[in-house]
This record gives sequence, structure tokens and C-alpha cells, in this order.
Amino acid sequence: MAKPTTAPGTFVLPRAYQVFFLVIEPLAALVGAVYAHFFQEAYLTMTHAPSSPTSSPDGGGIPLGTSVVMSQLANLYLLFTLNEALVLRSTGDLRVWRTVLFVLLVADLGHLYSLRALGGRVYWDVLGWNAIDWGNVPFVYAGASMRSAFLLGVGLGGGGGEKAGVLGKKRA
Repeated sequence: MAKPTTAPGTFVLPRAYQVFFLVIEPLAALVGAVYAHFFQEAYLTMTHAPSSPTSSPDGGGIPLGTSVVMSQLANLYLLFTLNEALVLRSTGDLRVWRTVLFVLLVADLGHLYSLRALGGRVYWDVLGWNAIDWGNVPFVYAGASMRSAFLLGVGLGGGGGEKAGVLGKKRA
């Protein structure tokens, strides 16, 4: 297959970036939003079972304030979903792509930092990970790695241009 050609000031988004940023990650963030809003007990239990409200001696369920915060978290996951699925799809401007991916990289680092209260094992104890941990640690590392690679120009063929062919199409 011939290598796609680009005109000056354009680039073709490599397939790996297309699939990850425009499909896989938005879907994963949407799953996080659904769980954080609609399955709060499960989300909290998988995050840290001993402190989950449902594991308290009185089994009193999720406090209202915690439920509100979980819905706010769901909203942020939805924002993440929409930024990648819609904002990145809607523009071929490389500056916008770089800015959005930089902001999401900062969010990745904050997300990883927020896990510190669970102890160092959460970052490396693969055999102890549950579904939430798989989403919180290696998937976030994968996203941060993909964003870092993009920001460093890996696979972009030196495309320092200002317009991006987001789905492999050239833009003038």
C-alpha cells in the first residue's frame, strides 16, 4: 500500500491515533461515566472496598454528598468522551489537537496522582487489579503514552503543519 501523501501544512493522522483517540478512549470514558453515575455502589466498592459506604457496618448505602460527587465525576468522564469523540473529530487544526491532548495528558497525571491514597501497590500489583484498577492504571498509562507520543510528533512524519487530516483525508 502506498504511503499517503500530504500537501505542505497538512498531515495524515496515523491509524493508531485515529482508533485510540476517536474510538477506544471515548468509549472507555463513556463506560466510566455510566458506571460513576448509574452504578455508584459497584464503582465505589471496586475503587476501595473497605471504605465503600456499602461495606459499612450499618450498610446505609451511599451518602447523598458522595452520590452527588460521583455524578459530577460521571460528568467529567462525559466531558472527556465528548472532547475526544466530537471536538477532535470536528477539526483538522493541529494546534487544537495538541492543545486538547496536552490538557488530557495533564488530566491523566492528575488521575494517576489521585490514586496515591490507595498505596503504592495500586500502581504495580497487576494480579490484585479489578476492572476499575485496569481502567485507572494501565489504561491511563496507555492514554498518557499515546498523548505524549502525539505531542512529541511520533508517527506524524514531521508534520509541523497547522491543518490535520483527521481521518486520513487531506485538508487544504
